[in-house]
Order: sequence, then C-alpha cells, then structure tokens
Amino acid sequence: MRFVYPRGLRKALTFSYDDGQYFDKRLAELLRSHGMKGTFHLNSGNLGLSGGNELYVSAEELQEVYAGHEIACHGVQHRNPTTITRQQMVLEIQEDRKMLEKLTGKLVQGMSYAFGNYDCQVIEIAKSLGIKYSRTVKDTCGFFPPADFMEWHPTCHHNNHLLELGDKFMNPAGFYELPLMYVWGHSFEFGRSGDWSVIEEFVEKMSGKEDTWYATNMEIYNYIQAVRSQEFSADGMTMYNPTAISVWVTTKDDLLEVKPGETCYIGEH
Repeated sequence: MRFVYPRGLRKALTFSYDDGQYFDKRLAELLRSHGMKGTFHLNSGNLGLSGGNELYVSAEELQEVYAGHEIACHGVQHRNPTTITRQQMVLEIQEDRKMLEKLTGKLVQGMSYAFGNYDCQVIEIAKSLGIKYSRTVKDTCGFFPPADFMEWHPTCHHNNHLLELGDKFMNPAGFYELPLMYVWGHSFEFGRSGDWSVIEEFVEKMSGKEDTWYATNMEIYNYIQAVRSQEFSADGMTMYNPTAISVWVTTKDDLLEVKPGETCYIGEH
C-alpha cells in the first residue's frame, strides 16, 4: 500500500513567490491560465493603495490578482526575523496575518521567512501565532515532502536548474513517496529583466499532466498532515482516517479513497 495525492494523482507541483510586487499580476495569471496554483507571500505593510505605492499590488485588487491562489505571510514590513526583538517579530507576523485576513476574508496560516532567515525562536513565535508552515530558501533539488513544515525547504529557485529538474520530475524515482516539486522566487526577477522565458517554458512544459496535482502550499500541507495522521491496525491491513480530509491509497489491485472518519480494509501489509 502506498499513499497518493487526491483522486489517485501520483505527484504534486506548487509555487511560492514573495513580496507582492506588481509583476505578480502577470505571474498569477500565467499559472492560472495553465491550471496551476501558487502561494504568494505578501508584506501587507507594503501593499499599494489608490494613489499610493505603485510598485506593489494594491490592497483593493488583492482578491482579483490572486484569485485561485493562496495568500500567505511574509512579515508586515519585511524585517529580518533574526535581528529584531521578540516583540517586533510577534508584530511582524501578527499584524501581517490580521491585515491579510481582513482583506481576503480567509484564514492566513502560511508564511515564508523574510530574507530566508530564521532560528528556533522565530519558529516558536510563528507557531504560537497560528502559522502552520513556513518556507525557507534552501533548495533541495529533490522531490521529498518536508520533514518539518516549519522548515519547508523548496525544490529550487527558478534560476536553479528549473527546466532540468522539471524533466526529472516528469518521472521521479520510485523511492519517492508523494513526490513534490516546489518552485520559489520573486516575480520581480522576471519583471525587472523583462525575461519571462524560463518560467513560461516551465509552466508550458509541466501543465496539463494527468498524474499531477496542482496545489497551493496550504493544500499540500493539509493533505500531507492528514496522511501522517492515519492510524492502522497491528497487522497493517486496516486503516482509520481520523481527519477531516479524504486520504487516497493504492494497493496491489485498487485505488481507495478513505473518507473522514472511515475505517477501511486495505488488505495488504
């Protein structure tokens, strides 16, 4: 028996882009038009307002620009987490969550570390304020889900062999369970240079795959956490799903959906 993604999909692909500059408009639409989803980590203190800062997506257009995607925290003022006081770090996260939740009408429980900097205290503060996951900038160049979602190391920055890794992800090695490709960066890296070719080629290449789940960071977090919460009988043949999310498994002969609260006979070790 092996776990798979929803509806029996073998792989998952997600994106994560920081800072909320207006180049996000083009990137969000590029992903959306190809049936993909991303997570956009925003500094709510930098959001543009009518007649205000034109470098950033405005608060008024937030829901339209990021429709179909996830909005998450990046610190209200994008301050370095490891050089400010504990109280200032609390405000960085708490005020960012409050503003983004007010603007979206949704819970905001994801984050990426500003400048990629964090330590044990930053993780503890973030978790105490309701953050469930946070992305780092440490590329793994691999496809394993994170061991610890508060240190979610991505597969690669889009400038780090993106197309080559995409080719490998088309047919990942069999030892990967729940293979996941996670791409991160900043949309201004495309916008300022005017060269969108790498991300456009990657999105075109990876779109429309029948074995791939295109999901936000939070959707992947929720699903994998549900997988890790499954309970089994002593012989491993019966599975109980104590979560609120359906979990999918493959056996030698079947694809099974184990619904919330359901006990299911798997029939194999």
